[in-house]
Amino acid sequence: MDHKMIKKILNHYQTPLYCFDIRRLKDRIHYFRSVFPENVRLCYAAKANTFILKEITEDVDFYEICSPGEMDICERLNIPKQKIVLSGVYKEKKDLQRLIEHDDETAVYTVESLQQLLMLVEISLNCQRLIHVIIRLSSGNQFGVDQECLRYIIENRQHYPYLHIKGIQYFSGTQKHSLQRIKKEITMLTDLISKLQQLYQFETEVLEYGPGLPVDYFLGSHFDEEPYLEGFSQLLRQLNPKMEIVLEIGRSLAACCGYYLTKVVDVKTNRDENYAIVDGGIHHLVYYGQSMAMKTPQYELIRDHEEIAHDQLPEKWNICGSLCTINDILIKQLAVNELKIDDIFVFANTGAYCPTEGISLFLTRDLPDIVLIKDEYLQSVRLSKKTSFFNQPYYTDL
Repeated sequence: MDHKMIKKILNHYQTPLYCFDIRRLKDRIHYFRSVFPENVRLCYAAKANTFILKEITEDVDFYEICSPGEMDICERLNIPKQKIVLSGVYKEKKDLQRLIEHDDETAVYTVESLQQLLMLVEISLNCQRLIHVIIRLSSGNQFGVDQECLRYIIENRQHYPYLHIKGIQYFSGTQKHSLQRIKKEITMLTDLISKLQQLYQFETEVLEYGPGLPVDYFLGSHFDEEPYLEGFSQLLRQLNPKMEIVLEIGRSLAACCGYYLTKVVDVKTNRDENYAIVDGGIHHLVYYGQSMAMKTPQYELIRDHEEIAHDQLPEKWNICGSLCTINDILIKQLAVNELKIDDIFVFANTGAYCPTEGISLFLTRDLPDIVLIKDEYLQSVRLSKKTSFFNQPYYTDL
């Protein structure tokens, strides 16, 4: 995001705030489309960032929804049911009952236990409605069912007359930098699909796979994405071309579109250590794998005052948030010339999980503004009390 755009945003909105660049988001989706085989569909994991759901309705094939709250958001946004994959390790019967009664038999429901299966069987019989399901295979944790249970369900599928078992869902983690690990998982799934066909004459129509594609968050790290995605695409081409492959992607899709802006509100030196306090903090800036700011996130520093002379050595600064905890450190020992109050830090790659995973209610500080950057205007998605006080309009022309 260029400095001119940042200044424009700061003329209308208060820090701390998130900005999501919708053009950048859509370009990212289209890039994935160009890399992956034609039988691959994209499923956006809503938990990564629910504020951008409406913007990509025409760009993604499905949304993975994991809670009643996320489903409520989809309903308010009029997201079509045929785009919904209702997932989640815990599903309440009343929620399933309500959804299925009003479903047009197009949504897909995951099965993560025999208890969930029995609930779906009962509801489908009572409603006399067809339900499309996929069975989640566990990767060795509390999610999904093991292979023995999966085979049991497939073997006895004739007892579920209103369940259409379409296939399998599998997800084993995030930030996978190893193509060998993905190759091993795809080989395992290919063998399982083949055995299901041989033993039970079950044709897997859909494989929903969460690859856990990695994202570079920190300075000094470099992930060469292009050859990685090409290698991944070659692995996908080895699967049955008649089978629909649905890639569940959240972080890798949305991270690049987000920016987090926070302002320096105080500076001081304690025992020869320089500290800059910003009006945001770790309740908003949540990066995968960051621990006590031992890594430096990708950032820009925006300020109005004149730059320091080139012959002046940078000082070391600890950038801390506004929470009452010593853990609220965004960057340690950042080398920068003379930080001042009102300087703005712009942190990149905050489009995934930062707005949904942070401990936003800690100390009951106000939630940040959320702004969408569109081609011709800014759109307010959420305004804090202090911004709303100034009667900020819903749209701001660029």
